[in-house]
Amino acid sequence: MNPKLMKETIAELIGTFILVFIGGFSVVLATTPANNVNILVPAFAHGLAVIGIIYTYGHISGAHINPAVTVGLLVGGKVTAIKALFYIIAQFIGSILAALLIVTILGSNANVGETTGSLTANNVWQAALFEAVLTFFLVSIVFQAAVYGKAGNVAGVVIGLSLTGLILAGGAYTGASLNPARTLGPALVAGNLEYIVPYFLGIFGGGAVAGLFHSTYMKS
Repeated sequence: MNPKLMKETIAELIGTFILVFIGGFSVVLATTPANNVNILVPAFAHGLAVIGIIYTYGHISGAHINPAVTVGLLVGGKVTAIKALFYIIAQFIGSILAALLIVTILGSNANVGETTGSLTANNVWQAALFEAVLTFFLVSIVFQAAVYGKAGNVAGVVIGLSLTGLILAGGAYTGASLNPARTLGPALVAGNLEYIVPYFLGIFGGGAVAGLFHSTYMKS
């Protein structure tokens, strides 16, 4: 691995770690009965974390911090296959490490901030479809705001606040992961992998379709 790709990959690992750590704890907070909080907490926690990560690591790696974004950019011809592979591996590693640290701090894996909602247990394929649609929206925003530069210097803010809105829309139903790494780490550490395949198909599918659509029909 050349030094530039190594630095980019490390940035993706750290950025994804930060997102899953902050996002996971926000979900733990929101789903602890005694705290009496709601979906606003994880929605804004994820969105604000993404804004910070983009402006911290975006100049190094692009701050994908999401395998679905990386796949969307790969399909759209914006990253090479080798870079996408290293990024996705790093993103998954960062996610798992973050979930392990959450368990270490809390002393239990009963609640590590999994991305699940009311549809997950009984209607997992409907949940996966919802995740696909929301991920399509997210990757579309990434393409237009950041890849095509339409949001300029505030692209990070646009992406982060858009993610907040998407989580507000879907969080109660699916957990609004929109990110395979955000889903895998907590699910793996919690020992609950039953919904992983549908979620992965939905999230990766939504990202790939967005990448194809915007690189083919929405170039600017």
